[in-house]
Amino acid sequence: MVIQQSNMFASRRAAIRSMVGSSLLMPGILSQLSAAEDASSNPASAANPTAPRQPHVPGKAKSVIFIYATGGVSHIDTFDPKPISGGRDGTGEDKLMGNIFGAAHNRHTGVEVSNIFPHLRDCMQDICLIRSMNASHFDHSEATLGMHTGSPTFARPSIGSWVSYGLGTFNQNLPSFVVIAPHLPYGGTQVFASDFLPAVHQGTRVLPGDNPIANLTAPGRTSRLQDLEFELVDKLNRRHLAERPLDTALAARIKSYETAFAMQQAAPEAFDVEAESEHVHRLYGLDRKTKGPGADFGWQCLAARRLVERGVRFVELIDTGSRPNWDSHGEMSEHKDLAYNVDQPIAGLIRDLKSRGLLDETIIVWATEFGRTPTREGKNGRGHHRDCFSVWLAGGGFKGGHVHGETDEIGKYTVADPVEVHDLHATILHQLGMDHERLTFRHAGRDFRLTDVHGRIVTDLIS
Repeated sequence: MVIQQSNMFASRRAAIRSMVGSSLLMPGILSQLSAAEDASSNPASAANPTAPRQPHVPGKAKSVIFIYATGGVSHIDTFDPKPISGGRDGTGEDKLMGNIFGAAHNRHTGVEVSNIFPHLRDCMQDICLIRSMNASHFDHSEATLGMHTGSPTFARPSIGSWVSYGLGTFNQNLPSFVVIAPHLPYGGTQVFASDFLPAVHQGTRVLPGDNPIANLTAPGRTSRLQDLEFELVDKLNRRHLAERPLDTALAARIKSYETAFAMQQAAPEAFDVEAESEHVHRLYGLDRKTKGPGADFGWQCLAARRLVERGVRFVELIDTGSRPNWDSHGEMSEHKDLAYNVDQPIAGLIRDLKSRGLLDETIIVWATEFGRTPTREGKNGRGHHRDCFSVWLAGGGFKGGHVHGETDEIGKYTVADPVEVHDLHATILHQLGMDHERLTFRHAGRDFRLTDVHGRIVTDLIS
C-alpha cells in the first residue's frame, strides 16, 4: 500500500509538472498544487510550515546574515573613496568634496577602503565589493523597503520572509527569521514583515542586551503546570486544524505557539554571549568602550554567529535606527564614530565564521539604502544619492577580494556593470539554491516573487 500510494503521488506530481511544461499552469499554481500533494503525503510537513525544505538546486550557502546600515552610508567616504583634489575639499571653486577620512589599500588584494574601516579593509580578501549599486528610491523609507522587499511603493514580504518560506529552518526551537534591532529603521516593522506570506515567516525582533526577548519566562507558573496547559491547548489546536487542513494561517499560528514555548529553553542559551571566551569577546570588540548609536553592535554580531551556528536560517542586524544614523546631511565627520562602533564587530564576525568553517555556507550582506552626493551639503555634509553606492557580500560562494562595477571620478554615476536591487536579491537566492523566478506565492490572483518581474543573477560576483 505504501509503495502504491507513493507511485500515485509521483504520478500526480509528474502530471502537474507536465501541465506546467505545456504552459497550462503558472508557477504559483504549481507551488500550491505541489504543496497540497506534500500535505496529503506528509501530514507532518503540512502542520509545520518552517520544516527544512530542499532548494531548487543544491545551494552553496545555507543561511544569511543581513547587516543593514540605516540612513544612507556615503560610498565616497567608505568603500569607494574618491580623492581630495581639484577643489573637492569644498573650499575651491565648486562644491565637490572627496573622501575626508583618507584611505589605504588592502595588502592582499589592493582594494582601497577608507581609514574609518581599518578592520574591514584587512578583510577585503574575503569580501566581494559592489561599487555600482543603484537604489530603488531617493527617500529613506521607500529605499529601505526597496532594499528589503524589492518594492519601494507597495507592502511586500521581506527577503528574510521569502528565504524562510522557500527553505524553512533547521532549528525548530528558534524562529527561522530573527531581526536584532535596538531601534526600528525607516519603514518600521514592514522591513521584516511577511505581508501575504504565512505569518510564521515574519521576522522576530530581538533587542540587544540582557533581556533580548520580552516575556520569555512565564510568570507565576511551574514548568509542570505550563506543560499541562500547553498540551491541552495543543490538543485542541490540532483537532481544530484537522477540520481545516488548508488553512495556512491557522497552521502558522499554531507553529508560532510551539516555537514560543520551545524558545523558553533554547533562546536564553542562544543569546548568552557571556558564555563565549575572552578571546571571542575581544575579537568582536566587546571589551571596548563604545557609546551612542550602534554601541551594542558587537553583541549583535556575536549573537548572529550563535544563531546561524544553531540553525537559524536568516538573521538581520539593524545598525542604529531611523534617528540618529548614517544620514549625515550637515557633517560627514559623524560617519567616523558610527564606523568605529561597527568596523571591528563585523570584521570579527567574518573572521569568527571563517575560523569555525561556517563562512563558506553563510552569506554576509552589508547594505544601506543609498549613497551620498559627491557635492557638499550644509556645512560639511552630503545629500541623498541613488545613482550609485556600495554594497558588499562575504562567504556563501561569493568572490573574495573582488570588486564589481565602477563609478566615475567623483562618485556621481555608475560607468560600468550596474547592479539593481532585484539583481542583488536574485543572486543571493541563487547562492541559497533558489531560482528567483520559481520562488513564488499566489496572492490576489497573481504569482508574486521577491524580484517581481525583474532581476538577473550577477555571475561575476560568484566564485
